[in-house]
Amino acid sequence: MVINRRIGLWILMRESLLSLVLLCAWDIVVVVMFQVFHQEWMEQPTLPVSLIGSALVLFMSFRNNTAYNRWWEGRTLWGAVTNNSRSFARQAGTILRGCPDLARAMAAYPYALRGALGRLDASADINRLLPDSMKPGVAGKANIPAAILFQIGLRVDAEARRLGIDGALQGQIDRILSDMSNAQGGLERIRNTPLAIQFSVLPKVVAAVFCIILPLSMVQTLGWITPLGSSLVGLLFVALDKIGSDLQDPFGATPHGMPMLTISRTIEIDLLQSCGLPAPPPLAPVKGIQG
Repeated sequence: MVINRRIGLWILMRESLLSLVLLCAWDIVVVVMFQVFHQEWMEQPTLPVSLIGSALVLFMSFRNNTAYNRWWEGRTLWGAVTNNSRSFARQAGTILRGCPDLARAMAAYPYALRGALGRLDASADINRLLPDSMKPGVAGKANIPAAILFQIGLRVDAEARRLGIDGALQGQIDRILSDMSNAQGGLERIRNTPLAIQFSVLPKVVAAVFCIILPLSMVQTLGWITPLGSSLVGLLFVALDKIGSDLQDPFGATPHGMPMLTISRTIEIDLLQSCGLPAPPPLAPVKGIQG
C-alpha cells in the first residue's frame, strides 16, 4: 500500500505514461489531418461528446466507489483479525495461564491467511512459527488458515481440560476463534467474488472510445493546441479507470494492494511479546510502499 503521497502520485503518472503518449500521438494526428489536409469530416459536434463524457464520469465514479468499498471492507476485516488475535493472546495468558505455543500458532495464522488470499507461498513463515505438534494436522489441508484455527481450538480444549477450566471461560476463547473464522470467511468472499465484468471491463472500453472521439470535437475550437487539452482530459479518464482497477482487487501484489505482510508482522510482534518471547522488528516501508 502506498503511504507516501508523492510516491503515490509518481506511481500513478508512471502507470499512465503509455496511455498519455498514445493519446497525445492520436491528438496530433487529428490536428494535422484537420489543419493541414482540411479533412472536414473530422469536425464533430461537441454536444454528443459532452453527454458521453458526463455519463462516463458518473459510471466510473460508481464503479470506483464500489471498488473502494471492497478494499475498505477487506481492511476492516483484517482489523478484526488483528484485534481478535490480541484478545486471544490476552485470554490465553489469563484463562489458560500462559501458553507460548498457542501464541506462536496464532502468530502463524495471519501469514497463512495472507498466503491464501494473495495466492502466495507462506510456508516459510508458517513453518517458522507453527509449533511442531500442530504441523501434521495442518499439512496437506486445502484451507491452511482454517486448519490452523482448528488446531488452535483443539489445543485450547486440551489445555482447558488439563487445567480444569470452567466451560464458560473456555467459551470466551472459542468465541474469539469464531470471530476470526467469520472475518476469514468475509475476506475469502471478497477474493472469490470479483467485481462484475460490467464494472471491470466496460469503463475501460468506453473510456478508450471516448478518448478517440474527444479530439474530433475539440479540434475546431482549440486548433493546434488540441493535443494539450484533449490529452489532459483523456488522462483524467485513464487515471479514473486505473484507480478503480487497482482498488477492485485488494489482495493483489501491487503497490495499491492491502499491506497484509505488515499487518501479519504486527500481529506476530504483539503476540510473541505478550508471552515474553523474542519478536522480530517491525517492517519498514520500502520507497514509500508498505507491503
